[in-house]
Amino acid sequence: MDMTSVEEVLMSADPDQWLPGDSWLAGGTVLLSYGTDITRGRPRRLLDLTGAGWQPVLWHADGNPEDAGHQDAGQDAPPVPALELAATCRVAEVYALPEAADLPLPRDLLPGLDLFRPCCDSFVASYKIWNVSTVGGNVATALPAGPMTSLLAGLDAVAVLLGPAGARRELPVADLVLGETRTALRDGELIRCFRIPLAALRQPSAFRRISLTDRGRSAALLIGRRTGPGRVRIVVTASTRRPLVVDLGGAEQPPATGEGWRSAIDAAVADEGWHDDVHGTPDWRRAMTHRLGEEILAELLPGAPAAARRTTGDITMEGTAR
Repeated sequence: MDMTSVEEVLMSADPDQWLPGDSWLAGGTVLLSYGTDITRGRPRRLLDLTGAGWQPVLWHADGNPEDAGHQDAGQDAPPVPALELAATCRVAEVYALPEAADLPLPRDLLPGLDLFRPCCDSFVASYKIWNVSTVGGNVATALPAGPMTSLLAGLDAVAVLLGPAGARRELPVADLVLGETRTALRDGELIRCFRIPLAALRQPSAFRRISLTDRGRSAALLIGRRTGPGRVRIVVTASTRRPLVVDLGGAEQPPATGEGWRSAIDAAVADEGWHDDVHGTPDWRRAMTHRLGEEILAELLPGAPAAARRTTGDITMEGTAR
C-alpha cells in the first residue's frame, strides 16, 4: 500500500537521527500493508534498519550461573551461552534455527527450541513474508496475535533498547508490550536485539494455539515451561491484549492444578478484560485459554490427566515440518 505521508527514507540505525514524526522500518510487512504506522500514526520519515549489519543469530557467554539451565548449578558453574536474536532477524531465520549446526549443546538438551517452528507457523503467512518480516518488527507492532511476541515472552526474553544520546536499557518482552499496538518504547528508541536465557531453552516446554478457523489468526496462544519440580510458568498471548505471565506451583503461588490455573489467569485478566475482535469473542477466548492451559499442565507435570484432543485451528509442536 502507498504511504503518502512519507517524505524521506533514510538508511539509519542511529537513534540520534530520530525526529518527531519518524518511524523505524525493518521488514515493513505491517507498516506497508496498513500504509501507516499503527503504533504512532502517519510517519513523515522512515529510518530503515536493514542496513545496520546486525548478526541475525548469536550465541554468546553470559557468565551467569543461573543461565546454565541446571537447577543444581553452583557458584563455580562456567559461563554458558545465551541466545541473541537481532531485531532485524527474519522469521525464516528463526524457523531454521533449531536445526542449525552451531548449537552450543546437543539438540535434545534444548527443548525450548521446539517452540520456534510452531510460533513461525502461527503467522499463517507465506515464505515470502517469512523472508521479509522481522522479529523486532513483530514485537514493536504489538498486535495481540504477534507470534514472535509469544515466543520471546514465553522464553523470558529481554529486549535490548537503544535510545538517543547513547541511552541503553533492557526490558522483558512481557513488559515491553503494553496492549494492542502499544509498547513501552520511548521517543527515538529502537529494539537492538532480544536475549533468551539458556535456562529457558533447557526447560521442558509446551505449546498450544487455537483459532476460529483452520490456519486462521491466533485467538489464543499459550507457551508453558516446567520451571522446577511441580512448578510451571504459562505465558498467555493472543487471547489477551498483552502477554500475561502466570506462575503456578511455587511458594506463595497458586497451585499447579486446573482450578489454580483458571483462578490465576482470570485474576490476571480482570483489570483489562479479554481481547475482542472478529477472530474470537472474549467469552470464547477465555474458555479456550482455560482449556489450553490445563492441557499444558497435563503435558508438563508427571501424573497429570491426559490432555484433551486437538481441534480445528490448533497448531502444535508436532506436524510443523515444512
